[in-house]
Amino acid sequence: MIDLSAFRGRRIGIVGLGKTGEASMQALREAGAEITVWDDSLSKREAAQLQGFQILDLDKAKPEFLLWSPGIPHYGPNAHPLAVEAQETAIPLVCDIELFAQSIQNDILAITGTNGKSTTTALLAHALAQFRPVEMGGNIGNPVLQLNSLDKNGSYILELSSYQLELSPSLRPAGAILLNITPDHLARHGDMETYIKAKENIFAGIHRNGRKPVAVIAIDSDVTKRIAERVKLEGDWQVVAVSTQGKAMVYAESSKLYDGDVQVMDLSLTPAFKGQHNHENAACAYALMRHLYGYEPEKIAFAMSSFQGLPHRQHLVRTINGISYINDSKATNAEATGHALACTRNIYWILGGQAKEGGLKGLENYMDRITHAFLIGEAAEEFAKWLKASDIPHTICGTLDVAVEAAHKLAQDNRGMPGEPATVLLSPACASWDQFKSFEHRGDVFTGLVEKLPEE
Repeated sequence: MIDLSAFRGRRIGIVGLGKTGEASMQALREAGAEITVWDDSLSKREAAQLQGFQILDLDKAKPEFLLWSPGIPHYGPNAHPLAVEAQETAIPLVCDIELFAQSIQNDILAITGTNGKSTTTALLAHALAQFRPVEMGGNIGNPVLQLNSLDKNGSYILELSSYQLELSPSLRPAGAILLNITPDHLARHGDMETYIKAKENIFAGIHRNGRKPVAVIAIDSDVTKRIAERVKLEGDWQVVAVSTQGKAMVYAESSKLYDGDVQVMDLSLTPAFKGQHNHENAACAYALMRHLYGYEPEKIAFAMSSFQGLPHRQHLVRTINGISYINDSKATNAEATGHALACTRNIYWILGGQAKEGGLKGLENYMDRITHAFLIGEAAEEFAKWLKASDIPHTICGTLDVAVEAAHKLAQDNRGMPGEPATVLLSPACASWDQFKSFEHRGDVFTGLVEKLPEE
């Protein structure tokens, strides 16, 4: 566990008692901090009281700062009342990443982007672990305050959301990756400009030991290209440009990864790197390892080649009579789903849930790949209208179990028809919270349903 002894005796309020809040409570109590807690859920407050924690009252507790759950709005029209009260009384709001950044001396490698950050984080952790000790956490895996302490040669690899980056002013990564920025979480941030600014915070801190940090930026959009130009002009970071649409310092072309003019590896030989979006992920992970630590290209390529991918990102669950059943539950917006649709044809597509900004906008060019769509969740009626306008056959199923059964039956009934082999694809293009605890829960349910399907 991370050494938080520097916070012994300090008054800290914790707001939000989910997975990260629980981990923070336990870690700070063990460190000897004076903790008060709050959650809007009465049952969570009562559970905390049974563990001996006091309920937060700002006037009485007078905390030095609030350790804020990043998922709770703290500005704008939906700001939580505690955030408003804290800001009126000049009590700072930070998240657990801030405490982590203040408490460790090791290299922090930070990854953000609208899409692809989980895959890139996992890939980087997998490959870098073959060279040096690593721990992975943040928005993926374990909360950062639960990570193991590393010796001085170890690196912490953190996936960071825009929410976390807004609340981590002491973050000073040795290396950072910015993959892409497309419209997402705009209901929370208010507008695209605020969302972009939150992402740019990954480059706000200068590494404390004087070593110039490395900024790996995928420059295939106007937004990220402008950020790369600005960061390079300011001169505090070594900027490594990455592209999958043209030549750059590191780039992917025709499924080959290049470092300058030198071919490093054939990405098509690793199933986890299927698709242009995964070429971007691989190129960025390679670029950071190469330009931050100087490892030899062929050794990085070998380390990356054994990566198996993430369980909820285009993960093959099963093949039944030649038909693939793919779990892409992590695709929680249209752009992420587009990456999955681009990888195959003759798709029996399961989608729906809590719709994100823009709905299915941007997927028009993939509709010739869809044989039939099966709709679930709150977005079913809205998405049905969109699919009807695109002349896509579809069925409103309501729940995932009904959709899996219907997709399985139709795909199996149609096997042997002319065309490419069929794929039953769960790629919802939606958040999961209307029917599931998380996208992981949704993917696990899908996997369980598919595993029970008959061969006949």
